[in-house]
Amino acid sequence: MYKALGKWCFGHPWRVLSAWLLTAVAVGIVAGGLGPSFGAELSTPDSESGRAADILGEHFGNVGSRVSGTIVLDATGADAGVDDPEIRVAMTSLLAEVDAIADVSVGSPYEPGGAHRIAPAGPAAGRIAYADVETAPGFNVDESLALRADIDHVIDSSGLRDLPGVNVHIGGAWLSEQEPPETEAIGLAFAIFVLIAAVGSVVAMGVTVGTALLGVGIGAMGIVIISNIATVPDFASTIGVMIGIGVGIDYALFIINRFREWVRDGLDLADAAAAALDSAGRSVVFAGATVVLSLLGLLLVGLPFVSGLGISAAVTVAIVMAGSITLLPAVLGLVGGRLGTIKVRGIAASALVALALLGFGLGIMPLLAGIPAAVAVIIAGSFVKNRNPLRRVIQQRPPKALRETSWYRLSRMVQARPWTGALGGVALLLLLAAPVLGLRLGFSDEGNFPPESSTRQAYDLLAEGFGPGANGPLLIVAETPQPDDTASMGALADAVRGTDGVAMVSPPIPSPDGGAVLIRVQPTTGPQDVATEDLVERLRGDVLPTALAGTTVSANVGGGVAFGIDFSDYLAQRMLIFFAAVLGASFLLLMAVFRSLVVPLKAVVMNMLSIGAAYGVVVAIFQWGWLGSLFGIEGAPIEPFIPMMLFAILFGLSMDYEVFLLSRMKEEYERTGDPVNSVADGLAATARVITAAAAIMVVVFGSFVLEDNRVIKLFGFGLAAAIAFDATVVRMLIVPSTMELLGTRNWWLPAWLDRIIPNLRVEGELPERASEPATSGDPDRAGASLGKGA
Repeated sequence: MYKALGKWCFGHPWRVLSAWLLTAVAVGIVAGGLGPSFGAELSTPDSESGRAADILGEHFGNVGSRVSGTIVLDATGADAGVDDPEIRVAMTSLLAEVDAIADVSVGSPYEPGGAHRIAPAGPAAGRIAYADVETAPGFNVDESLALRADIDHVIDSSGLRDLPGVNVHIGGAWLSEQEPPETEAIGLAFAIFVLIAAVGSVVAMGVTVGTALLGVGIGAMGIVIISNIATVPDFASTIGVMIGIGVGIDYALFIINRFREWVRDGLDLADAAAAALDSAGRSVVFAGATVVLSLLGLLLVGLPFVSGLGISAAVTVAIVMAGSITLLPAVLGLVGGRLGTIKVRGIAASALVALALLGFGLGIMPLLAGIPAAVAVIIAGSFVKNRNPLRRVIQQRPPKALRETSWYRLSRMVQARPWTGALGGVALLLLLAAPVLGLRLGFSDEGNFPPESSTRQAYDLLAEGFGPGANGPLLIVAETPQPDDTASMGALADAVRGTDGVAMVSPPIPSPDGGAVLIRVQPTTGPQDVATEDLVERLRGDVLPTALAGTTVSANVGGGVAFGIDFSDYLAQRMLIFFAAVLGASFLLLMAVFRSLVVPLKAVVMNMLSIGAAYGVVVAIFQWGWLGSLFGIEGAPIEPFIPMMLFAILFGLSMDYEVFLLSRMKEEYERTGDPVNSVADGLAATARVITAAAAIMVVVFGSFVLEDNRVIKLFGFGLAAAIAFDATVVRMLIVPSTMELLGTRNWWLPAWLDRIIPNLRVEGELPERASEPATSGDPDRAGASLGKGA
């Protein structure tokens, strides 16, 4: 099937390319017509904070909405503070305009009962005030961004920012400034140079990047469509693009590398495309399917937010994988013999494009001049064919025989001391993983935003004027159907007021319909503080049950901090189930592919080691704050959905390299029967391309560390670290060491098990080749077959 597919796509390139372009246009039209509808609300089934939110929604309207924010008035430089008549009139008018926006309600510091929103004591007393901004349930991200823009416009129109000593800030994560990510361009700039070095051709580089980007573009538009069907977080598109670019370039690079090998072995271009798809193409499908299955495993968690994130990323990977096995052979059919050489004009134009991408990613706009300059180079290189220096072919060194390469020597050196390599590599990864023992799940907040952002300034002003707990108040709410229930809530307020860690408790606030009562509690510590979590647990486990004993009232502790605790607990309970499901499925798939019990067991263990090491450095940097100034972050809990999401992505990506490397080792073992040299041959044949692919992934993922969004930073860094560990310590050290130690036992499988499990070969029916692989996958020496390049 793979051979036939590869040959057909290679022979009908315009049909395949037209189908993909039409698909892109169709998906783009649908996505543009629907528009994005990224979900903003999280939920946890059957949790105390969830029950509190339901009561608040039913009896108090928008109060307690998780999509909310604040408008913070800073009048510290005004003589009369927030009670200055001019400030008061302007602020009251501003808040009235915001309150008039559909599905938005505002709690003003100037309304009756709103005095608690004015700083009561200390240097900021009477000089800092805030208004609560609550939205209707179901408000999505795009509506939140539009609301922020509307509020900002109203503030500018009010003239408050023009008054001396006065400023107004918009607070709240969902009303924060959000810029579209641009740093992926840095990864693409780096990929251009790495690919040219790896495949020795500008055309091959262009084919690799172009195929990946078309698939990623369709995937990104597909995520927009999915957001209208399921709950999808706003950063899902960024995660999808991040993963899609990485795996797309990886998959295309592996297939092109095998295509060039088969051409060197004497196959014509069409047969080489078929053979590449029947070997590397099978590995791509298996590796891609593993990533997709790992991501879809997030559906087991049972939370719409997490499921939407997993589905979005899985769809992007699936589209990119499909492009690798259909669009890529078609493009190879179009470029034909131009894949193999490299000219001065191609290198110059590529360098200029990479410079422009780097400028775009770093915000250095003058570097965008590289694009027209690259076009000029291409045009100039089209004239005076015989004497034009831009058309000069750059001579490349002929590739070495496989067993003369440094990769072969590295493998044999590691195999000569297998215990040292295996134990040393495992010890290093365990050391890096050690911080994961201190992992603390929870949500970061606006205090982790950049200091210069309006969101962070609003957060700091609230902490200055009202205490750190003002940014994370607790909401104790209960339905009160009986006449005595309100009095019981009053007694509860008194009990909470005397609890350690409580700074302020409001009197019981009855709902407009009289069916519920709300008590606002302000902790003495901030939302991210461990002491605040302890207070929630103490209220739930001791204070509330004691104070309400003997009554019919059932009170619930809600609010952002309480929700974060419940969300983290829910995911922590399901994390091991998810891990076990993904590990078990991957073990069974690898057993069927490699016909071995030992290889899949080692693969699972080694992948866990590299992922554990990534978790460890993530905890050290993003939770403990090590090197925080370098990365522009402050220590905070790790968002509870991130470990599961990282595991799903990283386990699938780790399997990519596992499959590509071990399938080549198995191919050599089955061809020669030599358990020693098959390891070295397999490593030498794949190490160059695996290293290039991993380097591209590391830079693509790592470039997202330059974004302002903490979650995107964390994802990018975690993925980059894990890929770096996997492609170096695991693939180049631990794998050859353990393969050497176990020898032929690597491929042991009981006969009875061999008979009942399906055969999922990733090597295909390989053409005849020389007894020893001739080259290491370096640039082509068969110039006649792959003749004219860019």
